Amino acid sequence: MGAKDISTTNRFETVEVVNLVWWSKDSMTGQVLEESTDLTAHRLSVKTSMEEDSERADSTLSRGPSICDDTSSELQRVATLEPRGLNSRNSFRGRGALSRLVSMVVTLREWAHKSLQEEEERPDSFLERFRGPELRMAPSRISSNRPDQHNSDSGIKTKKKSDTFILAPADDLYYHWLLVIATAVLYNWCLLVARACFDELQTNNYIVWLVLDYLSDLVYILDTCVRLRTGFLEQGLLVKDLKKLRDTYIRTLQFKLDLLSIVPTDLAYIATGIHVPELRFNRLMRFSRMFEFFDRTETRTSYPNTFRISNLVLYILVIIHWNACIYFAISKSLGFGSDQWVYPNMSDPEFGTLTREYVYCLYWSTLTLTTIGEMPAPVRDEEYLFVIFDFLVGVLIFATIVGNVGSMISNMNATRAEFQARIDAIKHYMQFRKVSKELEARVIKWFDYLWTNKKAIDEQEVLKNLPNKLRAEIAINVHLETLKKVRIFQDCEAGLLVELVLKLRPQVFSPGDYICRKGDIGKEMYIIKEGRLAVVADDGVTQFALLTSGSCFGEISILNIKGSKMGNRRTANIRSIGYSDLFCLSKDDLMEAVMEYPDAKKVLEERGREILQKEGLLEDLRAVGLTGEQMEEKVERLEASLDTLQTRFARLMGEYTATQQRLKQRLTALESRMQHSGSGFLSDGNESTIDGDGTHSEVNIQL
Repeated sequence: MGAKDISTTNRFETVEVVNLVWWSKDSMTGQVLEESTDLTAHRLSVKTSMEEDSERADSTLSRGPSICDDTSSELQRVATLEPRGLNSRNSFRGRGALSRLVSMVVTLREWAHKSLQEEEERPDSFLERFRGPELRMAPSRISSNRPDQHNSDSGIKTKKKSDTFILAPADDLYYHWLLVIATAVLYNWCLLVARACFDELQTNNYIVWLVLDYLSDLVYILDTCVRLRTGFLEQGLLVKDLKKLRDTYIRTLQFKLDLLSIVPTDLAYIATGIHVPELRFNRLMRFSRMFEFFDRTETRTSYPNTFRISNLVLYILVIIHWNACIYFAISKSLGFGSDQWVYPNMSDPEFGTLTREYVYCLYWSTLTLTTIGEMPAPVRDEEYLFVIFDFLVGVLIFATIVGNVGSMISNMNATRAEFQARIDAIKHYMQFRKVSKELEARVIKWFDYLWTNKKAIDEQEVLKNLPNKLRAEIAINVHLETLKKVRIFQDCEAGLLVELVLKLRPQVFSPGDYICRKGDIGKEMYIIKEGRLAVVADDGVTQFALLTSGSCFGEISILNIKGSKMGNRRTANIRSIGYSDLFCLSKDDLMEAVMEYPDAKKVLEERGREILQKEGLLEDLRAVGLTGEQMEEKVERLEASLDTLQTRFARLMGEYTATQQRLKQRLTALESRMQHSGSGFLSDGNESTIDGDGTHSEVNIQL
């Protein structure tokens, strides 16, 4: 065989291998092996023992977790079947081209699969530690080569269970379906009544209406099926039992309305003809799905006030549209042009077109319901009744518009109005107290910075109705980039992280403000969210260090570190260079949080000691302090002294009680003697007499 034939054969084999690689992505393992064997059968008739051992090892180590793994293993078998040439090792031509090409494809597939797997399984370590492990479905490792009866039965059960399609009301798919069914309902509510009143609209485009009608009927039927498979929450879990879902839905009033809405009343077209759309008015009974879609949209949208206004305008337009159609139907029944109130005679070319008919009726309905225009007075009793009803509806619509629009505008400006009230109160106070103009300007600029940068919202007030877990998760997601840079948060436990995040209070400082001064009593620690702070000297100009986002300071003065020469006082002057957003954590909140986490407290104290020792503000506790043994001896001596004092005090109390009793007895005896003798003379070894001149002479009575 010539060189040209060999080259042609190798190119043919290369093309076949490429086709094999692409075909193997969607093929089973046996088919790939069969194809690769067919490709190399004309060159390999007898396998060597080494090749048989290699294939046996490959078959032993092979597994079937995925199609990609099966394909890669089969491609490796193809590579082992291809003899390798020594002279063409670095080329895709010559002998061994097939094995080298397959090896390259396998390497690329493994690299791509590994990269995708790493990309999918790369969670944020900070959030992962806070949220905890998530529940994941373990991949199936059941081999497809040796299935036993137990595995096959469990696989069938799993397949049956996974095939059960249940739609959760909170899913996006359910919301998107609500959009579809709401569109069908709105179509029927707007066009059915128009086609029933305007004959020309129905007859000119009846084919289009038939197509749209039966499309909406199909959507209605599908919606009934969706309702049968829509789960609900019971004890916090989604109910997926089809029988229970079906029974619950059938017992509701909505099922009866849905059933009436899909009754094929248009079969009466056979007797009446297709130009009677009034037969389809039962399709209007599924209006609850449209209201449900509006409610969920109002909850999901980021602009609820704008949606409320749009929704109100839609309701008003539908009412005006219905009223216009009814006015045209009344005019048709009474006769066009029969009086000044009804629609003019259609024989007039000006009023004979469909567009003019609808626009004129819509104009009349708008003026009547909004009560802002004068229309021709009614003539007949039926006309008077209809106009009275329209006026009542118009009053309700006007009141609804005024009330809703006013409420929406108030809600839209509520934040601005509250913020402006705070500014006005501060301005009034500064004017009343005659604050300097410079300080007043600084205060106004501070408020302006808050409003311009959307920092005027009280986060604690907004999130107060959420549980602590959700509040903490929102705070961590909002301030994730800042909290990641804080060293004390990187090593702390998830529970402590929740406690600390919930106690953080945002504060904003103006340019030149001192956050703390050296020597002040420390009551808070600070974490920088945005801005730059400078550690300055006492003159306020010389800068020692620059603090940026993620830095924290002030924890030394609130930890009460033993041996600190500054005690609980600040050790440095820190000043804001520009506008700075900080998180403040008070001493009481920090101590309350770390009380249950002693390890975190040790980390904070150790860091504080390092800083104090670096600055020479930490005393040697071994020189001035007491050892543990000395402290125990002192406590024992104090306890012994306390016991002695308690014994003596008990003895003295006993003596005092006995003396009191003897004194009471003596006084009682003296009182009884004085009552019996009737004189002031007492004979008890002592005397007490009254002289003749009236002077009092007294001798001590020994008791």
